[in-house]
Amino acid sequence: MNPRETAAVLAYIGRLDPRTIRTAASEARDQIAQWHELLSDVPLATAHGWDVREAVRTHVLDSPYPILPVDVVRTWRAYRRDRLARHTDPTPSASPDDEAAWRAELLAARHAVATGTAAPSTHRQITGGDPSPDLEDRLRALGTCIPPAARAELARYRPTRAARETTVAEGHPDALSVPCQWCHAAEGEPCRTRRMGLDGRARGNAPRATPHPTRVDLAAAELSRHKAA
Repeated sequence: MNPRETAAVLAYIGRLDPRTIRTAASEARDQIAQWHELLSDVPLATAHGWDVREAVRTHVLDSPYPILPVDVVRTWRAYRRDRLARHTDPTPSASPDDEAAWRAELLAARHAVATGTAAPSTHRQITGGDPSPDLEDRLRALGTCIPPAARAELARYRPTRAARETTVAEGHPDALSVPCQWCHAAEGEPCRTRRMGLDGRARGNAPRATPHPTRVDLAAAELSRHKAA
């Protein structure tokens, strides 16, 4: 802002908060000089969301204290940080072999975003839109979002899940689909080995390779009930 714009901002602040008005000419000149010293790098408004009047209005509404120039500067810096955080550097058009030109173009793009003269580049942002038109047909054909070849490769890294999928595919009940009433393992968790010590307390908590028989029976009963329904 230039001194004339700074004076306009102070006049606007005076209309919202009369406590900031300076009636003496010398005090008004000193106030303008002080504000301009701190606001010289802050624009009055930009084409991308910044308006110093909004910062002033927000402070007057939210704070019981008279606004200071540092309050405006801090709001402006927060605005700049937010814009740069949402910005992804586009690939410069300059040759990568020309390091000075490459760097200058990157810095110019960041400066334009930081000062509000250009919008952040978010070309890597996930955007909305319809999926591929044949996606639903392909999922129906596969029956799953993981192709069979990929599922076979993953089986050695997750043997418990692979065993469950094989059991279901063969038409047998999935024991891990229900909680275990013997070791109290939650649904989806493997059964645990429980041994009773001489003091009558349970000892051991190692996972079992196979579920407890009572859990298998409960899963079979649940499967039969769902088929009957």
